[in-house]
Amino acid sequence: MLEVHGLRKVFGDFAAVDEVTFSLAEGGSLAVVGESGSGKTTTARMVAGLETPSSGRITVAGEERGTARVGSRERRVRGRQIQMVFQDPYSSLDRRQRVGDAVAEAVRLHRRSSGGELRSRVAELMHLVGLDDRQARSLPRALSGGQRQRVAIARALAAEPRVLILDEAIAALDVSIQAQILGLLARIRQDTGTALLFITHDLGAVRHISDEVLVMQGGRVVEQGSVSSVLGQPREAYTRRLIDSIPKPGWTPRRSADRAAA
Repeated sequence: MLEVHGLRKVFGDFAAVDEVTFSLAEGGSLAVVGESGSGKTTTARMVAGLETPSSGRITVAGEERGTARVGSRERRVRGRQIQMVFQDPYSSLDRRQRVGDAVAEAVRLHRRSSGGELRSRVAELMHLVGLDDRQARSLPRALSGGQRQRVAIARALAAEPRVLILDEAIAALDVSIQAQILGLLARIRQDTGTALLFITHDLGAVRHISDEVLVMQGGRVVEQGSVSSVLGQPREAYTRRLIDSIPKPGWTPRRSADRAAA
């Protein structure tokens, strides 16, 4: 469904992304992991069309995308193939607009529905992400963080994309809500066949949502493969450090006073 080859993004003398290559199967799930500054979000933004690559190839459903800037009409066409969900849904929603209207706006943009057909599609999308009519009539501030992220996912799915990019989409949520959103994404993938590109620094979440994982450091890919092989038997010291940073069961952070006493 998605092929990326030799992707680069250069800012002045700095290569934020350098020769990144990977593929994502139809209906598959690929996690891109790494520390802050590793280049994973810049890679995702180029795949989504929000950043222009300096060089490299991006092919979606067999069609290669050029590196030149495109107009609004072409961006809408691309939006029907790839959509992106960001970390902070509150900043991406109009605070004065009811969330059901925000989803309806996305449906009209991509599918030009109206009347009963539009209302039916909005209700279907809200139900798909676990929200009801009462919540659809709410303003963003009346919803929890997890509910707002569900709205953001519904709005992205309005385009019926072939690939859904999730850029740290659960990072700001409580652990229990993270688990709910991961379960939701797994069901969406199963029910719709949408492929997932999961950008994260949370290796614990990767085990629950992805088939394949790609590890980035300093803008380059240092390791990639199946989740079981990369996280179970990592080859690179950097990957091992990322795995070692995952809190173990029973671990609690030490308070500053405890550290001083030690």
